[in-house]
Amino acid sequence: MVLVESFFDQETNTVSYVIADSTSKKCAVIDSVMGFDLSSGRTNTVSADLIIDYLNVQQFTLQWILETHIHADHISAAAYIQSQLGGKIAIGEHVTEVQKIFTKLFNAPASFAKNGELFDKLIRDQECLNIGQLSLHAIHTPGHTSACMSYLIEDALFVGDTLFMPDYGTARADFPGGNAQTLYRSIQKLLKLPDQTRVFTCHDYKTPEREEFAWQSSIGQQRMNVHLANGVSEAEFVDFRKQRDKKLSLPRLFLPSVQINMRAGRFPEPASNGISYLLTPVNQL
Repeated sequence: MVLVESFFDQETNTVSYVIADSTSKKCAVIDSVMGFDLSSGRTNTVSADLIIDYLNVQQFTLQWILETHIHADHISAAAYIQSQLGGKIAIGEHVTEVQKIFTKLFNAPASFAKNGELFDKLIRDQECLNIGQLSLHAIHTPGHTSACMSYLIEDALFVGDTLFMPDYGTARADFPGGNAQTLYRSIQKLLKLPDQTRVFTCHDYKTPEREEFAWQSSIGQQRMNVHLANGVSEAEFVDFRKQRDKKLSLPRLFLPSVQINMRAGRFPEPASNGISYLLTPVNQL
């Protein structure tokens, strides 16, 4: 049986998940969070340590540290969790496309490997991974980024940023490599799953009508998503998404997050003084 435990990081509105096989006690972590204070440049492991403590208490063995995509709103704790518990860091194979885009933006050194080798495993569309006796089915769902993956484990679907709660909507598609038309088609692919399929999102920001944070819905409920309901056509969705995205600011942690996450949660190599630096491209975004 699949066990799902969620961990909400309110600082970044991110939900991380532990998925475990109750029989073998092997597990995976999806979309972990490393704390980062933008004003001081200091990290913290508060959210990641909650997950590590939980795994230790439950005596779970960590097999996989999964990313749904290169996040632009929080820093991944994948490398830190791996240093504490082992496991393999995995992401969709199209991460190389994202790495190539941001290698140029951040003028990454020639030594930066943009072939995905910083991750232990690049997952193909429709590939299956084992978590103990559980089978994870990977679904390429680009649109928010070109590398987004959703993970289906029995009746539990982890969609990253592709979908939010039905009352909040869908992902933006204006980041480099994003595409609203592609996002619409990815969502339609997910909506073909059975109505009762549980949907777990990576973020929640609440709505004026909803007082509590939430991150679980169902495919049946997502059919009535506020950005998709009433038979919204692809053209209508694309026009809506483009107009809405124009009004959105970049996430607060966009610049540090992308630089670190494209390195599988590792900071850039230290300079000659032993200090790691993050770059700020001026007038480029």
